[in-house]
Amino acid sequence: SSLRSVLLYVVVGPDGTAGQIRVLRSLDVGLDQKAVEAVSQWKFKPGMKDGQPVPVQAQIEVNFHLM
Repeated sequence: SSLRSVLLYVVVGPDGTAGQIRVLRSLDVGLDQKAVEAVSQWKFKPGMKDGQPVPVQAQIEVNFHLM
């Protein structure tokens, strides 16, 4: 099996949810969609500025083990 990954751009909102998700590095349309679905359900610790949660841009790599 080989390890392959999809690279996503996300904005983590003050509530810890991921939005504005874009594929930066694609594997194929099916795996890209699975990566977007997974990340959209994750909860993140929001970025903080002066003690307040703020939106933060991030890149997230989602790995797939291909058989």
